Amino acid sequence: MNILILGSGGREHSLAWAVKQNPKCDRLIVAPGNAGIAGVAECAALDIMDGAAVVAFADAQSVDFVIIGPEAPLAAGVSDALRAAGIKCFGPSAAAAQLEASKAFTKEICDASGAPTADYARFTNAAEARAYVEAQGAPIVIKADGLAAGKGVVVAMTLDEALAAVDDMLGGAFGEASAEVVIEEFMAGEEASFFVLSDGKNILPVGTAQDHKRAYDGDAGPNTGGMGAYSPAPVMTDAVVEKALTQIIQPTVDEMARRGTPYQGVLYAGFMINDGQPRLVEYNVRFGDPECQVLMMRLGAQALDLMLACAEERLDDAQANWANDHALTVVMAAMGYPGAYEKGSRISGLDNLTEDSLNMVFHAGTGIADNHLVATGGRVLNVTARGATLAEAQERAYRTVDQIDWPGGFCRRDIGWRALG
Repeated sequence: MNILILGSGGREHSLAWAVKQNPKCDRLIVAPGNAGIAGVAECAALDIMDGAAVVAFADAQSVDFVIIGPEAPLAAGVSDALRAAGIKCFGPSAAAAQLEASKAFTKEICDASGAPTADYARFTNAAEARAYVEAQGAPIVIKADGLAAGKGVVVAMTLDEALAAVDDMLGGAFGEASAEVVIEEFMAGEEASFFVLSDGKNILPVGTAQDHKRAYDGDAGPNTGGMGAYSPAPVMTDAVVEKALTQIIQPTVDEMARRGTPYQGVLYAGFMINDGQPRLVEYNVRFGDPECQVLMMRLGAQALDLMLACAEERLDDAQANWANDHALTVVMAAMGYPGAYEKGSRISGLDNLTEDSLNMVFHAGTGIADNHLVATGGRVLNVTARGATLAEAQERAYRTVDQIDWPGGFCRRDIGWRALG
């Protein structure tokens, strides 16, 4: 098969790495890709937000299967364009992608399906939103309704912080994405991620993970896109998984099908778990980043088979085969991230690293300048390892981190602390 992956981050590098191992993959193209992805696939300049351009490229390159990595092309309808052209693809329709593209839509689905989630209210008027916040008190959660590149959520621990978030969002901080806000009750508990494939009717769990959102050790500092992750998540016990599937995931998939917008792709559910009961925090309509990296490390070549079964609506015949192992990834980010950071700093030492089924460095934001590897983004490298235990995976990952020469970067030194503690 000729396979095209859309995207340019660590998620897409890990997808490419797993797909490339499968003998079904004859040719692998990633658009636009990055410096690390170029080591396992052809990289192509392509506007991945333009459905017509993606279809034309896929036709010209005789692509058999397209895997869409990020959420923005899904919300823009790229999968719809591919399916209309008869090209097999992995990723939900634009209508189904509203589960991530609109927080208010997700709440409607939860209401209709009875899925447990936080109590909420929706606002487009700042004065009404402020009055609601003052009546509810803090802590409270303020969310931009639309896609805001992972930055449209404020967990406000004080009333002043909540009111400022309301003014900020409804004042246009995220453009159209925050023209409406969803204000939710604060949910106590432990957060975890659950990844399930859906072919529109059938569902298949493909892994659990926990990530670290705060920039610094001990979960201190500002929120980021994720500074590391590990899989599996200990809090996602068999009992919690069963509740999540029967009370939240399957009812969601059933409701989407009932509305005539069947969900086909990976459904990434963020849960808050308290006293063994999961409640939905949010849905994402693609693999998480950096959670995808630890899932791909554990799934390997079978990831392609599972994504194909999803796209071909035969998940009822598919099965994920898990080793009794653990994976952990450490994000190396540019100094200053998630605030202002410098681009172009040189990274050395990667040529001497071992890369195999137990050790991988996935590139998230890298490029080549003057024949040197340089940082081009905020989150730059995902140092990832597998082990028989989480402690072993953690030790392997940090051993690799210590071999990378990048004065312009930093990382947390405690990824996995919650599970290991």
